[in-house]
Amino acid sequence: MKLLTSFKKSFLVSIWFMFLTFPIMVIRVNPIEEIIEWRWWNMLLVGGCSFVLSLLGRYFLEKKELMAKRVADSGVIATTFKKRLFEQRAFAVPILIIISFAAIIFPFIFSTYQTSIMTTALIYVVLGLGLNIVVGLAGLLDLGYVAFYAVGAYSYALLNYHFGMGFWAVLPIGAGLGAVFGLLLGFPVLRLRGDYLAIVTLGFGEIIRLILENWNDFSQGPSGIANISRPSLFGTQLGLEANTVYLYFIMIGFMIFTIFVVNRLQNSRIGRAWIALREDEIACQAMGIDKTRTKLNAFALGATWAGMMGVVFAAKTTFINPASFTFLESAIILSIVVMGGMGSIVGVIVAAFILILLPEYLRAFSDYRMLLFGCIMVVMMVFRPQGIISNVRRTYRYGNNKGQDINHRETEEV
Repeated sequence: MKLLTSFKKSFLVSIWFMFLTFPIMVIRVNPIEEIIEWRWWNMLLVGGCSFVLSLLGRYFLEKKELMAKRVADSGVIATTFKKRLFEQRAFAVPILIIISFAAIIFPFIFSTYQTSIMTTALIYVVLGLGLNIVVGLAGLLDLGYVAFYAVGAYSYALLNYHFGMGFWAVLPIGAGLGAVFGLLLGFPVLRLRGDYLAIVTLGFGEIIRLILENWNDFSQGPSGIANISRPSLFGTQLGLEANTVYLYFIMIGFMIFTIFVVNRLQNSRIGRAWIALREDEIACQAMGIDKTRTKLNAFALGATWAGMMGVVFAAKTTFINPASFTFLESAIILSIVVMGGMGSIVGVIVAAFILILLPEYLRAFSDYRMLLFGCIMVVMMVFRPQGIISNVRRTYRYGNNKGQDINHRETEEV
């Protein structure tokens, strides 16, 4: 009876998916011959695949619930992948050495195009780690993060265009302007939470984009700014191929620096204040934590990394315009944080590589990119709502005997 119910529900899911994807997968307009092509085979394929995936999903969900029940009954604490990995130091060190060696030799083995793609993925890794401070640690839903990215990019483009300033000179300026705009956004939204905060930050991002698009005298409008200088090596301008490799190693350094700083922040006093703010804002304030300063620090620090990556993006592409900073960019960066795991550094890195590299290597499915993207996010939210590699939460308990040391245990954060 249970199996029959699963088949019935999966059949209804397949019908619903065929209805949703009918305009995309079945109908194709041929403007040259002025005819409509009906691809009924695609509808059957969608129905069959969604039916099978729904059955598999129900099977794995039941298995997961059964395993969770067994764990609860046995009293065993489930450990995360990250905790198991770092408990086995003998395996963790060789893995890090292999990853480091592969990162160093990558641009010398693969083509310039592959190196450029990997550089873009590294940019999104740093952007994801920056947004992870605001959303993952502080719990402030920011849908306008791309605005700080645009501020950094345009700061380098305009200073290079008007004053001839180089990449390394503008990099700290871009970071500082990003932090300033983060504070400007933080002040008006100090009293907002949840959906209201998301709406205001979304509006802020769109305001910045529209200003850049319509203020022609300042930002060149929709035409954008071209011929932006690439990074120089000790004052020497490199060729295109050499500069691509050089920028790749710059991004490797930025990623290592960002991981170190974010990890130190996460385990610092302000990091614990962010986590407390995320869990319960009222209790956080009752414990004496300055809510205003904590929120402003989160916005400013998150925006700093976005400003720096904007400078790198402008130097990489040598051309920017407002179309590069739409809401979709904010959505992708937020998806990286959610998919990787809120507050998880390793998870954000893995999710950034998945969401940025897979569309490049699966260009055969370019027409269905957003459909696949939506399906991946739905599957993640159903089977792994805490993210690919969830963060580790420490809980403390006191012993029964007087004078017994405080013990702590680490559990998976959901």
